[in-house]
Amino acid sequence: MYFKQIVTPGLGCFSYMIGCPRAKSVAVVDPKRDIQDYLDIARDEGMRITHVINTHVHADHISGDQELRAATGADIYVHVDSPVTYAHKGLSEGNVIEIGAARMEVLFTPGHTPQSISLVVTDLARSAEPEMILTGDLLFVGDIGRPDLPGNQILEGQVKNLYDSLYVKLANYPDHMEVYPAHGQGSLCGRGMSAKQSSTLGYERRANPMLRFADFESFKKEVLSAFPVRPKSFSHIIATNMKGANLLDACPLDRALTPEQFEEEMKRGSVVIDVREGAAFAGMHIPGSLNIGFEKQLANWVGMVVDPDADILLVTPNRDDYERMTLELHRIGYDRIMGYLRDGIMGWLLSGRPVDQLRLIAPRRLAEHLEAGQARVLDVRTPAEWASGHLAGAMHLPLTDLIEGKTPDVPKDTELVMLCASGYRSNIAAGLLIKKGFTRVASLAGGIMAWGSADLPVTA
Repeated sequence: MYFKQIVTPGLGCFSYMIGCPRAKSVAVVDPKRDIQDYLDIARDEGMRITHVINTHVHADHISGDQELRAATGADIYVHVDSPVTYAHKGLSEGNVIEIGAARMEVLFTPGHTPQSISLVVTDLARSAEPEMILTGDLLFVGDIGRPDLPGNQILEGQVKNLYDSLYVKLANYPDHMEVYPAHGQGSLCGRGMSAKQSSTLGYERRANPMLRFADFESFKKEVLSAFPVRPKSFSHIIATNMKGANLLDACPLDRALTPEQFEEEMKRGSVVIDVREGAAFAGMHIPGSLNIGFEKQLANWVGMVVDPDADILLVTPNRDDYERMTLELHRIGYDRIMGYLRDGIMGWLLSGRPVDQLRLIAPRRLAEHLEAGQARVLDVRTPAEWASGHLAGAMHLPLTDLIEGKTPDVPKDTELVMLCASGYRSNIAAGLLIKKGFTRVASLAGGIMAWGSADLPVTA
């Protein structure tokens, strides 16, 4: 049997290839939208992609099922009751897909979505006993799938389904069964996933806090106590995956725009995303642009800040970064990318067009301003980060709250210094407040990490 896990960095998405070189055939499970990796692997291993299996309708990334079908002719398989409208083959509890030595049995495991499945995998070349289980978004390493994404109207039933799938259905399988989930650290489909990419049922039963409740009521209380933030992109991604995403060939062509063309697109309402690192953005940027640069949670922050139906313009240092950002955006269904600024920010400046600056302030200078009463700090980190230590006298307003429209209760001409862990989120927050009319906004360079490195005090 051939088995390989493919990791999509940032989104924390895991997809799988399961097949048999002797049978010259392979299945792809929960594929990402950019499919070249799968095509290359299949070619190198002398196999043809014949099956594409989705364990559920994903909310955080666009499936590559349509791309794979167009490229290979493979059939797409989903649970028989999945609310998808594209051509597919239905799977039910107990159905078996065999590809040479690879045997995949369908296990109906609702809870994350009402139609979620898992795949019990056996390598028949080694044993008739199942070796591993692909749990989709039911069971993660260190956590479980969130049940709220399909909607509050069915949440109660989803929690019960989740419990039954975890505590009853999986109880039929031994501790040594290997666990391979559809997501890992960085995904918003759970709350506290481990950085490990696989586990065993036995270890999760011992170490995963969500598998250690004595009864359903205590499980339910914990599950409903808090959910991760839901980016605005999730509803768009779910809807796209239900109807089947457009092929990437149908997306707008790459366009290198002159400053004049770029400005015309801006006047039509396009959102400008500047992907440069924070200090470069602070030094000079197009007025009204958002600074969302390359970091692990890039896709999640775009999904929170930018409307999925928006026309997007990019400011990048070079063509390679434009293509890299385009890939990230396509993975979450942001397909209306109208182009990028040819010759970058210097081309804009040399055309005579206006630029803005975002003042960065070093930790010791901020400490002096705070002591003199010349500034207020707005900490935009999460509540957990805030509780771990913060600046005395700082205000706390998580970036997710700012995104939802909340603002600090201070005059708009207050000297406000944004603070986060490293400076990444504080630049986003600064851009949002400037759009809302705050006139004296700065960002702490290096965030709380730089503050600590300067041996300045924090309050627990």
